Amino acid sequence: MSEHADSLIHARWIVPVEPRGQVLEGHALAIRDGQILAIAPSGDLRTRFTSAREFNLTDHVVIPGLINLHSHAAMTLMRGLADDLPLMTWLRDHIWPAEGKHVSHEFVFDGVRLACAEMLLGGVTLMNDMYFFPEAAARAVLDAGMRASLGISVLEFPSAYAADADDYLHKGLQTRDEFKGEPLLTFTIAPHAPYTVTDRTFGKVLTLSEQLECAIHIHLHETTDEIDHSLKDHGLRPIARLQNLGLLGPNLIAVHAVHMTDAEIAELARHGCHVAHCPASNLKLASGFAPIARFVDQGINVGIGTDGAASNNRLDVLGEMRLAALLAKGVAGRADAVPAYQALEMATINGARALSMGDRIGSLMPGKAADITAINLGALGSTPCFDVTSHIVYATSREQVSHVWVNGELKVNEGHLMAFDTVDLAAKAHYWQNKIGNAS
Repeated sequence: MSEHADSLIHARWIVPVEPRGQVLEGHALAIRDGQILAIAPSGDLRTRFTSAREFNLTDHVVIPGLINLHSHAAMTLMRGLADDLPLMTWLRDHIWPAEGKHVSHEFVFDGVRLACAEMLLGGVTLMNDMYFFPEAAARAVLDAGMRASLGISVLEFPSAYAADADDYLHKGLQTRDEFKGEPLLTFTIAPHAPYTVTDRTFGKVLTLSEQLECAIHIHLHETTDEIDHSLKDHGLRPIARLQNLGLLGPNLIAVHAVHMTDAEIAELARHGCHVAHCPASNLKLASGFAPIARFVDQGINVGIGTDGAASNNRLDVLGEMRLAALLAKGVAGRADAVPAYQALEMATINGARALSMGDRIGSLMPGKAADITAINLGALGSTPCFDVTSHIVYATSREQVSHVWVNGELKVNEGHLMAFDTVDLAAKAHYWQNKIGNAS
């Protein structure tokens, strides 16, 4: 007697990511109740299961849903607002003033919905976000049916969202309590950066992280200015300061980690810290070149992030994956640095592990959530195909993403969003463009 499956997905190739390096041809996935039931040759699954819906992806590769390990999703509404400026000039003279005038619950909800649409179309099924009004972000993510890890943002200075660090933490924890039953949402503690958070607040962050068993998501060693100011103000480089405060550990996700000594890399590795690598943003803001090959060689878990659309200007994890692999080779001076399979791991299972979700997502295995992305390799620009993993990293673009499932629910079908009114999305974007533009 046949078993029931909600969906059968047949593909020319499946790259499950785990086991490492495996490529399955002529296989299919069976999905039921949001989980992967089985992966086996297509004929075997057709015999074993009856399904309400089958997908025959004859020119496609199926991979785990991509994971964006660092984003400021609402900043899609500031895309291109102040380009080609140094980081601190960009922040202090343009981004922070614009945020002070415009950021609100409505702004975040509309910006995150736009970001979710862009990311889903590019095969991203989970974002690790850091921004104001996380309750608005939560509602937008759930409206989109996407998965997110939302940061409880912490800064010392006031904003439209909170008055001081204690207020940020209080409001963020209230949001976590409100949404903690949602299966698509998790939370991190997200102190913005060492230069915007005091030692006293870091102590509270550490306590909460340990009590709640959640990650600490922080910008760290992004620029030389950050390090110079830390030496002036604290007599220590930022990583040494965090080490003294007890924050280095397997719960820490260090975003950017561009300017690193060998000793600092060894400390991150020794403490089991993770790195969120944002290559396009690092280049655009001239922050520098993160030593990714050295991180990998030391056993540091590296995931890939886009940063915000205001400093990228795309939420394109496929593009970031290619750039990460190429830059790693150039910086290391080794063509074998970060081969394609490692770059794909960075965009999938490594991000899941950084968020303590590697047992649930990040690879295609029976029992894991059905977060799945299909990429069409039938176009002339993707032929011939000698190595499908190499093609995913070096030859494809997000425009080739054809289907996306989150927790077994189809979110993109033949390149079209399933749960969005795209006319309304565009109207909201134009509304904010006019409002921000007229005020600047």
